[in-house]
Amino acid sequence: MIQTIYIEEAIRKHPRVEQICARFPKAQIIGCARFGEVFNPKAQNFRLQKQQPALILAEKYQRFVLEAPAGYGIGVGKNYYFSHMLNCLYDCRYCFLQGMYQSAHYILFVNYEDFQSEIKQICDENSDEPLYFFSGYDCDSLALEPVTGFVEEFLPVFAGLDNAWLELRTKSTQVRSLLDREPLARCIVAFSLSPEAIAAKVEAGAPSVAKRVDAMDKLQAKGWPLGLRFDPLIYNDDFRRHYRQLFEQVFKRIDPESLHSVSLGVFRLPESNYKKMHKLYPEEKLFAGPLVNQQGMVSYRQDLEQEMMDFCSEQLLNYISEDKFFPCRL
Repeated sequence: MIQTIYIEEAIRKHPRVEQICARFPKAQIIGCARFGEVFNPKAQNFRLQKQQPALILAEKYQRFVLEAPAGYGIGVGKNYYFSHMLNCLYDCRYCFLQGMYQSAHYILFVNYEDFQSEIKQICDENSDEPLYFFSGYDCDSLALEPVTGFVEEFLPVFAGLDNAWLELRTKSTQVRSLLDREPLARCIVAFSLSPEAIAAKVEAGAPSVAKRVDAMDKLQAKGWPLGLRFDPLIYNDDFRRHYRQLFEQVFKRIDPESLHSVSLGVFRLPESNYKKMHKLYPEEKLFAGPLVNQQGMVSYRQDLEQEMMDFCSEQLLNYISEDKFFPCRL
């Protein structure tokens, strides 16, 4: 439950702001000139804020859509990402967001139309090639859908863009807005997944893997293209058994024919992010694992990375065809 809502004064009367405030009639409303006054100050306690984050309603003025980092994609030449939100409802220990921002509060940029306009412009300028847009880079695409109405507002736009694909990256089971509408062939609902034994320890607040599989099962029955995102791979001494069981659990319910793509990636963090996260959670066993610093990136030793990637790739290719498989080997 959102108990505090900060609102930039310039958008106080925005229809989307008024709709959201109406959902939380008991929330304390606090005005601000710009969201940075609340979100950016140093010496904030991220770990304490994460226990009861506030919602900040703001307006974004530029850089609505950005080129995706190298290696972030599922098979086409041009990949983009956009963030209607910053920060996530869940509290996954491996998430880079914990080391990126000073604050754990959620920011929602309510001027969706500006994002949509830039997406349309990019599609017009690249009309001769398919383009992929990723919406779950700085947040979970669906976790706050009942509040944000993001899917309801953006899917009709993508339906009218013949060369645009949208990926909704999520751990959420908030899929009702998708089940209540006809599936869009160029919208991939991509679920991030870890073995149950690992997820229970490092994905605080997220639905269980079993519930995510249930949500995927409902979506495939309606005809939605699905994505599986085994990213990041988390190492432990029994990782082979855990990941073998995860793949069995998923493909017992999910038809490979309903899949658009399956991706695989290892645990990696910029050194600065890792240091902040380790300071926030010094007791976290994940950070006591066999990690090394390689050229400013903290990751598992190269031999362990290779071992995990090779094993999981071999296991996955027992279920899916190679044309749907996109391992990240940066």
